[in-house]
Amino acid sequence: MTVTIREARESDADAVSRICLLTAKGGQSADDLHDFKELPGLTYAVPYVKLPTTLGFVLIDDKNSGPGEGEVVGYTLASRNSREFDRYAAEHWWPILAEKYPPSLAQKPADKEFMELFRNMHGKSEARVSFGAANMHINLLEPYQRQGWGSKLVSRMVEALRKEDPDGGVTLGMDPRNLAVRRFYEKFGFESFEGGKFNELGLKFSKAKVLHCSDSASAKAYIEVHRTF
Repeated sequence: MTVTIREARESDADAVSRICLLTAKGGQSADDLHDFKELPGLTYAVPYVKLPTTLGFVLIDDKNSGPGEGEVVGYTLASRNSREFDRYAAEHWWPILAEKYPPSLAQKPADKEFMELFRNMHGKSEARVSFGAANMHINLLEPYQRQGWGSKLVSRMVEALRKEDPDGGVTLGMDPRNLAVRRFYEKFGFESFEGGKFNELGLKFSKAKVLHCSDSASAKAYIEVHRTF
């Protein structure tokens, strides 16, 4: 098995949507909760490979394919500018989904929740945007967890965001059903911030930590200060 990381592409939309579904229940599959299985991905993953201000990296299991062309098995996605992302999505993304998925179609509560959310989508709070313009999140399929790949994905994203805005920061939201993941983010320097919710963390790029990864191509991953949601 050869696993690599590359930049996300718009053509990865279906793959990241699938991963979002399979990790949407506190890190476990939410497949049984949905008839409309695309809804979690259309909310938390697909916009981040399609809309302006976004960037991402995907984890690829190359298997029998060429480098970078195998199965997408994880991702980290972000918006460089949360406020601009929210503004654009409010005009060009959520209205389309609201029209396509009226709540009357829903038979399962989880589907109805998403369909109603499309009609009244919340943006990032003032506290989050004040702490840092960017937001990010990460998801990996279970067989690829606890092998260091999550750390490598976060490292790539934080470094990419830091290069663009060295004095800025990034925030993320943890699934309330999986708050144990907090310890994972804290090793990068993520911490609670003023006005943030109990499940939100932020990292200032000026308070960087350095993680040493056993990874091949880069012996060190530089995570310096600082997703979904």
